[in-house]
Amino acid sequence: MRIVIPGGTGQVGGVLARAFRARGHDVVILSRGGGDGASRTVPWDGRTVGAWAGELDGADVVINLAGRSVNCRYTAENLRAMMDSRVESTRAVGQAIARAKQPPRLWLQMSTATLYAHRFDAPNDEATGLIGGEEPDAPAYWRQSIDIAKAWERTLAEADTPRTRKVALRTAMVMSADAGGVFDVLLRLVRFRLGGAVAGGRQFVSWIHEDDFVRAVQFLLERDDLEGAFNLAAPRPLPHRDFMKELRAAAGVGPGLPAAKWMLEVGAFFLRTDTELLLKSRRVVPGRLLEAGFTFHFPDWPRAARDLVARWRSLRRPTAAAPAAPASGSSPTDARTPPPPHRS
Repeated sequence: MRIVIPGGTGQVGGVLARAFRARGHDVVILSRGGGDGASRTVPWDGRTVGAWAGELDGADVVINLAGRSVNCRYTAENLRAMMDSRVESTRAVGQAIARAKQPPRLWLQMSTATLYAHRFDAPNDEATGLIGGEEPDAPAYWRQSIDIAKAWERTLAEADTPRTRKVALRTAMVMSADAGGVFDVLLRLVRFRLGGAVAGGRQFVSWIHEDDFVRAVQFLLERDDLEGAFNLAAPRPLPHRDFMKELRAAAGVGPGLPAAKWMLEVGAFFLRTDTELLLKSRRVVPGRLLEAGFTFHFPDWPRAARDLVARWRSLRRPTAAAPAAPASGSSPTDARTPPPPHRS
């Protein structure tokens, strides 16, 4: 198959491209910058239909992952960039599909589990889940994230592509051992003994192991009877305090320092990110996937965490071709241990 992935240079795109190449598929990345070094890369601006549209004509599948990262401060400028990058890229992909003589049979469009309400009382599935934006105990600016998610999916729905099946991927945090991914960040916090509960730790964490994410995408690709929105999340989300406890256990690390909400606000300011990423309770479950017969290899976080820690360590294990030991009197450095955090 020929699989085109707009915005495929990030962590999630890397996971998918690697898996599809291993299966022998032809993977094409549409990117505004560089490629992944392994897939053929075609430039695009993420806004307008250009020469890149020819890659969709005759392709089997398009998986649109394009959009500005949410790992930033939620300023008015950044929120506008999040909205524009998602809506414009989705609209451009839809226009390219509509113009294709031989359009792809499937369009998988990235969406987000952030669409659902911040809640503790019950899980959110596709049929009965509460769409967020009106929660009385959530900051008002969180509503803008919901508006972005709604606009993202609305643009997909409005695209005039009658010959192409459309699926919105309401995706939780994809856990992979890759450098710079969310799991990498969390594990490094744990290793520095900073992996305690945040703001009490009641908020639910929804996640999905990289293997199950790839398998779910493959499942949706193969099932021509499935369309619409699907939650891509493991079936058993858990409170943040338990999530971090199990990650510490998997890593063989003792208790981590907890963080109060005000401490998180200060840290987020200096790290140029936003506290919503940790404070919002994302209790999302994959109702439609389970109903369709999908089986998770990693439904529970403890087993997934152990597997991911092992992969993380394997990727960073020194090879036989490592440099010789330092001269006597110098201090060797463990190649698996990151440098200490910068303190200002």
